[in-house]
Amino acid sequence: MPASKAKIRANDKYNKKHYDSMIIRVPKGKKEKIVAHANEYDISLNKFLNRAVDETMERDKNNV
Repeated sequence: MPASKAKIRANDKYNKKHYDSMIIRVPKGKKEKIVAHANEYDISLNKFLNRAVDETMERDKNNV
């Protein structure tokens, strides 16, 4: 059963209040590789990308 319009509006309102959005662009074919990697480790694409960013920022901070 699809979500009701009210549920969609409630989700949109919650997301707007609690999250920032970003659009990233990757070369053709890379998206599929990234998604496959996240799926291989049974994590969401969002969780994988957040972890990759956090780990890179921490590594960069330690290399200064």
